[in-house]
Amino acid sequence: MTRDLETSIAETVGQIKMSPPADISLRGSVLVLIQFDVCEEIHLDQLRRIFGARVLEQPSLKHPAPGYVRYQRPPVVEPIEALVLESGERLEGQIKYYDYGVLSVVLELPFAGDWDALVRLGSRWVWDVDFAGHASRIVRQKLERAAPALVKPYENWLSEDYFIFHLRDISGFVSVAQLVADKGARIAQIVRGETAQLSDGERNEILQSGISYYPNDLAVIGWNAAFLYDSDTGAETAIQLLEYANSQLLEFRHYDELLTEELESVYASFDKGTGMLARWRLARDATKLHTVLLDVNELTEHADNAIKFLSDMFSARLYKLAASKVGVPDYKDLVTQKVQTAEELYRFMVDQFNQSRAFVLETLVVIILVIELVYLFHGKPF
Repeated sequence: MTRDLETSIAETVGQIKMSPPADISLRGSVLVLIQFDVCEEIHLDQLRRIFGARVLEQPSLKHPAPGYVRYQRPPVVEPIEALVLESGERLEGQIKYYDYGVLSVVLELPFAGDWDALVRLGSRWVWDVDFAGHASRIVRQKLERAAPALVKPYENWLSEDYFIFHLRDISGFVSVAQLVADKGARIAQIVRGETAQLSDGERNEILQSGISYYPNDLAVIGWNAAFLYDSDTGAETAIQLLEYANSQLLEFRHYDELLTEELESVYASFDKGTGMLARWRLARDATKLHTVLLDVNELTEHADNAIKFLSDMFSARLYKLAASKVGVPDYKDLVTQKVQTAEELYRFMVDQFNQSRAFVLETLVVIILVIELVYLFHGKPF
């Protein structure tokens, strides 16, 4: 009996040693995406020669199917030194260089803990940590070497940041339906970066932005953060699509500001007067405006076509949801409206210039006729 008791105690102790602590119910990682719009275009081949960096591999698929998601020109990826926060947290990182002028700094911290710890971490990182400042210093150092590969660098950079809370293991849950039912309030807090309990209406609105392919995976996407429950391989596509959606938002913000400045310049030229000289100046302004329109159309098409969805309808739906939540359609509509306004202004300016030119030509013809008549009545040939 004594030997049996000792054996039982030893087995129990061994099980305790092998089991994770009771307070660790979640395992995964937290990612921070900080993106900067630094130039009009990046020559990736030249950049790769400068850095000796690798090309981003094509994202894996949620399911084995003939369709796939691929980049038209995959970004160049370069590892960076780990970022150590004042709290002591150490984040591994990398930079991705996209050919349409966007740099994406990706920082990652492994996570193991409970729901309370993840909620507190999310709130602190979203509101209290200046990741954009840290990332900006890293990017400026890198761009000193990358300068030869940059086309028309911008003096001022627009930036976007986004947080991804990726859990690959959640103890005690076997289905997404059970997870949402039991932990939906926690997930909503994480996506919003809040430590306080949210209202039922706010929680339900956040959870309506959830999407799943299998019964045991989930993506809940918000405007500033996303919650992913999936394997590392399964989450890869979602992370890349979230990154791409935010880079598109950054590009359309840039186009919006560019068109706003150009339209203000055109309106200012109208305020200078509508006389003959003012109309002739419209030709120069119209040419500049048309050049901006061509650039915007080209760059917009470039960004839109950077990634292709071929037959993988789930990835297309996931991207559409992500783009909608971060605000890509809203800024795209703003840009489209301003492009239409600019095109109408361009046609008006060209018409005004053509009318002025026609008036000048007609005036010259009349002057020539008058001179001919004067010489004719004086008996001198012209």
